[in-house]
Amino acid sequence: MSDKKLVHTMRQAIRWGDMDALGHVNNTVYFRYMESARIAFLEEAQGSIDPKGEGPVIVTAYCNFMKQLTYPGDIEVRTFAGTPGRSSVEITHEMRLVDAEGKAEVVHAEGGAKVVWVNFAAEKSVPLPEGFRALLAGS
Repeated sequence: MSDKKLVHTMRQAIRWGDMDALGHVNNTVYFRYMESARIAFLEEAQGSIDPKGEGPVIVTAYCNFMKQLTYPGDIEVRTFAGTPGRSSVEITHEMRLVDAEGKAEVVHAEGGAKVVWVNFAAEKSVPLPEGFRALLAGS
């Protein structure tokens, strides 16, 4: 995604249980890291999601692994949003290991998801909320 805007940053600890038998963070856990960051961003931007109303669902998800993460440690997840469409937006993430100086410069994994705004009862896409669209556009 070439046109992206940094919209959220969060840090979290790598937990002992995040690791697999090979001694590194299991590949499925990276999707949990991205989910936590995406939900934190969406809740800050739109408030709590009402499961009886409208809100986000993901229709695609991916992750590219560059370097291993291991326990103990902290990561920083940087969340970016692309240019919004009528009912969807591409949300991407960079997962960086926080070093001893508290800096998070090296990307260990990157991934993302296409988020579509839907009416949950109708199970159909609806336009992105205007306030959310304005936030994504930088207005």
